[in-house]
Amino acid sequence: MLPFPRVSIIGLGLIGSSVARAVKANMPDVRITGYDADPAVRDRAREIGLCDDVTDLPGTAVMDAGLVILCVPVGAMGAVAHEMRADLPADAIISDVGSCKQSVAEALAEALPGAVIIPAHPVAGTEKSGPDAGFATLFKGRWCILTPPVDAPEVAVEALKSFWQRLGADIEIMDARHHDLVLAITSHLPHLIAYTIVGTADELGEVTQSEVIKYSAGGFRDFTRIAASDPVMWRDVFLNNKEAVLEMLQRFSEDLTALQRAIRYGKGDELETLFNRTRDIRRSIVEQGQDDDAPDFGRRH
Repeated sequence: MLPFPRVSIIGLGLIGSSVARAVKANMPDVRITGYDADPAVRDRAREIGLCDDVTDLPGTAVMDAGLVILCVPVGAMGAVAHEMRADLPADAIISDVGSCKQSVAEALAEALPGAVIIPAHPVAGTEKSGPDAGFATLFKGRWCILTPPVDAPEVAVEALKSFWQRLGADIEIMDARHHDLVLAITSHLPHLIAYTIVGTADELGEVTQSEVIKYSAGGFRDFTRIAASDPVMWRDVFLNNKEAVLEMLQRFSEDLTALQRAIRYGKGDELETLFNRTRDIRRSIVEQGQDDDAPDFGRRH
């Protein structure tokens, strides 16, 4: 039995379009209604047949929905939820795909009092964006973290779990604040570092443009991929997970100072110990199926 016969997707970028494609591939009998605030995105979604119906208003999109998934920047969650409040079915489950969970839970609870809200975070993505960027297998073998409030109906949690499992995801249940702390170090801080390194290189006039672009076949190239991620989305992530990001940034700053000291005073053994430990972490990520060990990170040559 399908967990939801009708699903509404609000926001048709990379994640929203991937959800639509994954639902079509794995649950073809589910009817999908979509909405995006950008008229050009709505037009493109209609052109490529992304959803069964694409509406011009968020309220129209959620009528008769069993599940509503908000795929918008985390800073916009509350406003979008408020727009659709009057048309939301009383028994609909409201979820999202945001990278921050505590702020989203609070914003949705304030905008939709009494609604069944179960925040979620599929830990998957690419640096691409837009309705053409999505693909049906994006969530296959990836974690989807659910952060239900303590009073969430168990039947609703199980239905949402079943939905994501059908899209290929592995499910983890986690406290919202704990989620935000974990993701601050595994996702948010790496993006912040990538943005900083690429920005620093651009500001160094003597090695920008020709030199930086010409010799970006090394580690810098990988940072530029991360730094190409959606600017609005990541702006909102940092502002809405401020406490956890600042805590992890402080810890990173302290570790970076220790590394600077080791280099300055020629402590080779200390550096080698650190590099061996970090290499083991990379191997464990591959072993757990969160990446593969293809040469040169799977790049085609």
